[in-house]
Amino acid sequence: MALTNAQAVAAYAALSQETRLTMVRLLLRAEPHGLAAGEVGEHFDLAPATVSFHLSGLRDAGLVSSQREGRVVRYRADVSALRAISDYLFSECCDGKPEQCLGDVAA
Repeated sequence: MALTNAQAVAAYAALSQETRLTMVRLLLRAEPHGLAAGEVGEHFDLAPATVSFHLSGLRDAGLVSSQREGRVVRYRADVSALRAISDYLFSECCDGKPEQCLGDVAA
């Protein structure tokens, strides 16, 4: 999944807020099942509306998905989208041959 500049900017803007970055990392730990919004909220000292606001921002940026399960909304990290924003940064590495420098990056 190749990103456009606009998609990358939206993704990085969403992740530039500390609470949202922490939420994404929490949801990654909860893969593959994800967490209900209330479960996410248990990890933060925030009002439920604020938790929902941050999760919606992550969903709007394409970094998490949500699914209604009765009265509960379950959120999951979009692993492929999160990998795509990393790949976006490295796609121009080593004169457009990122396979040449990825070993150094992972170290």
